[in-house]
Amino acid sequence: MIGQETEPRAALPLAVVGAALLLTAALLWWMSESAVVALAYAGALAVVGAAAAMAARFMPAHQGEAPAQPDWSVTVQAIEQEGVAMAITDRANRLVCANAAYQSWFGIGHAPPNLPLDRASLEALARAAREAWRDGTGKAERLESNTGKGVWRARAARAGRGEDHLVWRFEALVEENLPETVGGWLTGLFGALLSRSGIEAALVMPDGMIRAVTPGFAERAAGDAAATLAGQEFVTQLRTDDRDRIFFAREGRRGAPQTLLQVPLNRPDEKRGAPADESPSLMLLVDSGVGLGGWDGGAQAGTPQLESLLGALPLGLAMTDRDGRFLFANPPFLRAAGAEGRSLPQYPSDLVVREDKSALADAVRRYGKGAAASGDVAVRLRSNPEEPVSLGIAGVRGLGEAAVLLSLVDSSEETRLKRQVAQATKMQAVGQLAGGVAHDFNNVLTAILGYCDLMLLRHTPGDSDYDDIQQIRANSNRAASLTRQLLAFSRQQTLRPQVLQLPDVVSEVTQLLKRLLGEKIEFRVRHDRALGPVRADPQQLEQVIVNLAVNARDAIQSRKDGKGRVTLSTRRVSSADVRKLASDILPADDYTVLVVQDNGGGIPPEVLGKIFEPFFSTKEQGKGGSMGGTGLGLSTVYGIIKQSGGFIFADNVAGQGGTAEGARFTIYFPVHRGAMPAAPARPAERPASEWAGGGRILLVEDEDMVRAVAERALTRAGFSVTTAPDGEEGLAAVAGGGSFDLVVSDVVMPGMDGPAMAKAIRKLHPAMPILFMSGYAEEQLRDEIDMENMHFLAKPFNVQQIGDTVAMVMAGGRK
Repeated sequence: MIGQETEPRAALPLAVVGAALLLTAALLWWMSESAVVALAYAGALAVVGAAAAMAARFMPAHQGEAPAQPDWSVTVQAIEQEGVAMAITDRANRLVCANAAYQSWFGIGHAPPNLPLDRASLEALARAAREAWRDGTGKAERLESNTGKGVWRARAARAGRGEDHLVWRFEALVEENLPETVGGWLTGLFGALLSRSGIEAALVMPDGMIRAVTPGFAERAAGDAAATLAGQEFVTQLRTDDRDRIFFAREGRRGAPQTLLQVPLNRPDEKRGAPADESPSLMLLVDSGVGLGGWDGGAQAGTPQLESLLGALPLGLAMTDRDGRFLFANPPFLRAAGAEGRSLPQYPSDLVVREDKSALADAVRRYGKGAAASGDVAVRLRSNPEEPVSLGIAGVRGLGEAAVLLSLVDSSEETRLKRQVAQATKMQAVGQLAGGVAHDFNNVLTAILGYCDLMLLRHTPGDSDYDDIQQIRANSNRAASLTRQLLAFSRQQTLRPQVLQLPDVVSEVTQLLKRLLGEKIEFRVRHDRALGPVRADPQQLEQVIVNLAVNARDAIQSRKDGKGRVTLSTRRVSSADVRKLASDILPADDYTVLVVQDNGGGIPPEVLGKIFEPFFSTKEQGKGGSMGGTGLGLSTVYGIIKQSGGFIFADNVAGQGGTAEGARFTIYFPVHRGAMPAAPARPAERPASEWAGGGRILLVEDEDMVRAVAERALTRAGFSVTTAPDGEEGLAAVAGGGSFDLVVSDVVMPGMDGPAMAKAIRKLHPAMPILFMSGYAEEQLRDEIDMENMHFLAKPFNVQQIGDTVAMVMAGGRK
């Protein structure tokens, strides 16, 4: 229709022009009165008009017509690509058209750069759009969905007749499977090149199983270069000799010794120092006998390639010449040596302290000029002279100037773990020592308390010796309390756990705490609702609370005004909250938490990690209660909590200005699930004087003084007592025909101990009751012996206690 209207519209202007020409010629004829001039003028105008008409005829018919709108359906078909999202937007950032991939990934309701991405990706995409409008092209390398379901790369280009559109191209990024990629390298051409160079490699998964190996590794380990060895243990492919040199197990000592290098395959963006057992490792075996050479083109030509390979490995490696001069060191080596950011020194000895310079220089020259071998030397680096490190040295041949390969690992994390293991070992040794000392000390205290009781029977109040004996007895009881602290620290004390609520225990001890803290210290108690029950010994738990409160009181009283605040609170912590803490110590579970907090100025940071150690104290001797100054208060608390299955942490609470306002002790008790097992019914206790049946007692005790006290106490209570100094004589007394109603025995004795003797007696008299005397924990004793009709008497005991306990056992056995 646009083409049909063109000719009628053009005819009207031509008629007007012709009429004007005729009128002009007529006027010229009238003015000049010459027909020749008028005809000449008219002829000239006719020629010009004819030329214009001819030019107009050859003009395009639609030259003045408005441009037609583009057909976007054709564009959509043109941009349709498999796996690539394409879109076109105008200057108003409106979506003009998009292909199917774009609609599937982002939907037609979003136009670039306003896509459903995270904040950083949106900023990158907006920046790419600005660059495209300004420079013609723009790009964003990594775009992540706000739902975490996709990662893309985007490109934008300015297009259109007026450059008023942007063409967007989105490509999905696929995360690389690192083990699969490295495994493909090893089994392919790269692995063959490594084998030709004298380097064998194996990809080992975190569980120690092989994923892939180089052809040379398979040949030397299994005798078949085509063997995969997948699924076999890596360590079974190797063996060591008495000099700790590594060989292939199939070759044995006939083969060349190997230098083993472990390269953890952590991604570059992973946290540095992550445990190596959480990711696969590339195990490199360097053939010390053959050397690292073997590339085509000669040994010298292989050195740059070796440097490229070593520079890409995360293990610290360096090379020196025969005279010990550095030729190359990769960044991990410089970082481990404390030389990162500085130029490479001339000699390796420049990296160590003065005392180790000559030893390292001699070792490097010896390995550089002697036979190809490997070893290590302990040195102290100048960057950290307090911690010795192991520097690996291997002599290599066939690489021209390169003669020695040095390896150094950043061992800061390993050193920290070694310190923790050493500390744990020390604490365990001290705990065993404390338990043994407490056991022997309990025997001494048993004798002292027993003789005091026997002497008091012969003295009455008012005697000159009565008060002295009472003072000896009081001091012995205080010493017995000290042994209980030692047993608590070593986790060998006798606990009687119950299912209880922490607020009930706190309420029992609240009045005592108020008296201990005094009037100048404010005492607050707070409890959460719906606290879970815990399983613990209430008496020991009260001791924990009192010890922590006394420590808080002493910290507050050390201030000038002596005023402060102690807060005791209970909280409910769910397993989800524990996971958020990301603690390496606290397992994910539901806990009931006890918190003791004060504002006494906090714990000095330099001693915060030592406060639970035994015999460590910042108090003066004799201050802070009966345990003040001994260094056993917090170690006792730690032992009670750990023996109860809980966890305790200490930290400082920050106040204004960032300084420590006070200390906080947080104790986690696992929530008890299920009912407490019913305790065996015990006969009602009654005094020995009410037991009129008498009885024959076999007393077995290796400590003479304890045996003498116990014999006198039982004889005084009306029992017939036969004594034996060890388990062998006790068993002989029963096997020889002796008739006894009860066996009272120590647990730990030289030769045959108490449990072994009791089991042998039970074979002769299955119903014989046994009463064990021990300074160790009753729960531990019952777990180890597991014997019916077994009873327990904790040391130290007095005359009244042993008599009442034996009477109670005898009464129960004759019912």
